[in-house]
Amino acid sequence: MTYAAVLFDLDGTLLDTERLAMAAGRKALRDLGHDPEDALFHRLIGTDQDTGMRLLQDALGEIDMPALFKAWQREAKALFAQGVDTMPGALDLVQRLAQAQMPIAIATSSGRSNAMAKLEKSALAGQFETLVSRDCVTHAKPHPEPYLMAADRLGVRPETCLVFEDSTPGATSAHAAGMTVVLVPNFAPDGAAPAHFRARSLMDGAQRAGLFSQ
Repeated sequence: MTYAAVLFDLDGTLLDTERLAMAAGRKALRDLGHDPEDALFHRLIGTDQDTGMRLLQDALGEIDMPALFKAWQREAKALFAQGVDTMPGALDLVQRLAQAQMPIAIATSSGRSNAMAKLEKSALAGQFETLVSRDCVTHAKPHPEPYLMAADRLGVRPETCLVFEDSTPGATSAHAAGMTVVLVPNFAPDGAAPAHFRARSLMDGAQRAGLFSQ
């Protein structure tokens, strides 16, 4: 199959940041007297900041949200400063796409400053033509706007794009945009995610989607 562009989610798809974010959140919540289960963090994957905070408020009830946000950001920043690993196969895939002169972009629910800070601490810094962050759009994932904007910036039609995602909100966004979706689950359950292909890794997904000729 021929694609005009390849689009990526950032956290948990290209970068191994979900693990770090959950560790930071668990530390911040415990410091405030809460001991959350993993399932709560899994529900946050793929959501933007405002949606995530609403989910936390609903789950935890009375909690000082400004204090939680500040502590979580502090803990996460300290962890990210130590360096951010790429997900398995991410660097190889991005380099192969660059060699093939395939346009590539990122569409993320993270704010731009956070997204760029994480990328700069990884081996993928400077590799992408454009990055659509939460700041760029009116509607975050699962709305299709982030992926539609990324395609528009690259000058390609949405239906010609291949997308790699790890979460249900992200896969829903790309699917609603009319794109071909490869889901590579990380932490979050993927049962409800609309995807054309499900894969064990990014390179496995690229092969399943026919991105590279054999």
